[in-house]
Amino acid sequence: MGAPFYVGRTVYFTDRGIEELVERRGEETVTLEWIAEQLRTFVDAHPEFETPIERFATWLARDDEDDED
Repeated sequence: MGAPFYVGRTVYFTDRGIEELVERRGEETVTLEWIAEQLRTFVDAHPEFETPIERFATWLARDDEDDED
């Protein structure tokens, strides 16, 4: 098995969930539609996270805008 994705990087406390995601589902292929549905389900269950999830989704949607220059 290869080295974890975080080798040589600072690992923050919040990276633990990201590490688990990569370990459990890193080989899967998903669509953005599937991710959007998962985010909606999460916000429905945890409405206190609506604002950060909205910001994250907007960031993902606009991530390529800087490449157009």
